[in-house]
Amino acid sequence: MREPIGRIEVSGLTKHFGGVAAVDDVSFVVEPGSVTGFLGPNGAGKTTTLRMVLGLVRPDQGRATIGGTLYTDLATPIELVGAALESTGFHPGRTGLDHLRIYTAAAALPRSRASEVLELVDLSHASNRKVGGYSLGMRQRLALATALLGDPAVLILDEPANGLDPEGIVWLRRFLRDYAAGGRSVLVSSHVLTEMQQLVDRVVILHRGHVVQQATLADLTQTHGNLESAFFDLTASQEPLS
Repeated sequence: MREPIGRIEVSGLTKHFGGVAAVDDVSFVVEPGSVTGFLGPNGAGKTTTLRMVLGLVRPDQGRATIGGTLYTDLATPIELVGAALESTGFHPGRTGLDHLRIYTAAAALPRSRASEVLELVDLSHASNRKVGGYSLGMRQRLALATALLGDPAVLILDEPANGLDPEGIVWLRRFLRDYAAGGRSVLVSSHVLTEMQQLVDRVVILHRGHVVQQATLADLTQTHGNLESAFFDLTASQEPLS
């Protein structure tokens, strides 16, 4: 049976750096039509895991597939997966529109797509401004626009609300929920637990390189009261690694 195109399956991912297990036997699934929150304290291994899912870091063990295929084996990854792991790396002397047009040309996408995604992220008003003059929140929107260029079935985002004002955070929440409601998969890593409480359907909590919980938000809140309490209960109860 063929896997759904937007299904992310992480199975036994393990990665050591200098003898230290940054990620240890991590497994979880992200289903189409849902927003999954990927949570954990600093140093828990979240970013390393996301980088392994995207083929940027080679795991020591395990595998991560999207629609049953390794990211590195996807024929046209930009059309299946959109990722924004940071809001840096933009050339400060280029405009937001020029930045996106470079990507559309490289991916053989229609030139008009650059303007379309700027409108999607409410950044059209700054399309001809140089990125060096963008605020952090504007760079976050540009990073999201870049991830959306291929109209992907999967979005993988690391701290997408960082730098957004309250209005921008509400806009992002609605955008991601609508995106998932269209049958797509959204995996979001964040430290903002109160916002995750209002955004996600499912939660994967990572601590010291291990998955300590994966469940629906409804199940977690029924047991712990709210996501913040669940997070601290689950991460505080784990024994330190030897």
